[in-house]
Amino acid sequence: MNRRVFLRRASLLGVLAAAGCGGGGPSGELTIAGGEKGGLYFDFATLLGQQLGPDLTGHPRATGGSLDNLALLRDGQVELGLTLADVARIADPALDLRVLGRVYENYLQLVVRADDPARTARDLAGRVLSLGAPGAGATLFGDRMLAVLGFAGDGRTTVEHLSLGDAAQALESKRIDALLWSGGIPTPTLSRLDGRIPIRLLPLAELLDALRAAHGSVYEQVPVPAGVYRGEREVPTIGVANLLVCRASLPDDVAAAVARTLVERAAALVPEQALGTQFLDVRSLIGTAGLPLHPGAATTYRTLHG
Repeated sequence: MNRRVFLRRASLLGVLAAAGCGGGGPSGELTIAGGEKGGLYFDFATLLGQQLGPDLTGHPRATGGSLDNLALLRDGQVELGLTLADVARIADPALDLRVLGRVYENYLQLVVRADDPARTARDLAGRVLSLGAPGAGATLFGDRMLAVLGFAGDGRTTVEHLSLGDAAQALESKRIDALLWSGGIPTPTLSRLDGRIPIRLLPLAELLDALRAAHGSVYEQVPVPAGVYRGEREVPTIGVANLLVCRASLPDDVAAAVARTLVERAAALVPEQALGTQFLDVRSLIGTAGLPLHPGAATTYRTLHG
């Protein structure tokens, strides 16, 4: 165990001790694994950290995304993390993952330049695609999308894994033909790109049946409203639930305090950028895509909702 992990676990033991001392609630510091700066994950983690107080405080950590976040949880470097439900469902059972709440919907956004001839994902065969940054949950969906399209290993389609900022620059300079991003709508980085060169989203909903047949009901159809990124029409794409997760070892009182914050501070936890479906109420917070709720969170939701 390295020194950083030891200190983090010692800090968490301090939270547990404080929770059992008969005070007003748990106290201490939690690190929340978010995502890339400029994306909804990081913004949500920042807001959650600000709202946890007064005695329990949270600090966001910038990461590559879902896969990175689960690795950080596994290694004891963070206490909470955000992850896509499809990634969480294939996590190593040894991680002993628990859900604190389903917090919002992630939108899979397959982006091309507005002047690109492609009208569907199938039109991207043989072209250069960025399918999520290393460590991001979008990489899992990207692999599954390629398999459904028949592009995987076709020897023609080139796949890169760029951060959102780098992918946006590469699309602007025409070094790549499309980028895949998983996040809220609109995403500020994409909005800024749209201000420089008009962009367009390709519909993904036509792949839904094949994806669900292969991977279950974790995927669902969601609409990107007209007007997002200057789009004139609604675009049917695919959504995946975002889950706030922890390990089973997180103290019950801490999990309960986080769950209560999700309910009671819901309005303060929606980033200004977000236009898409936001859950953050007792009925939808417990929709965990088949993964177990942390018992501390479950107790809170039963108390608040009956």
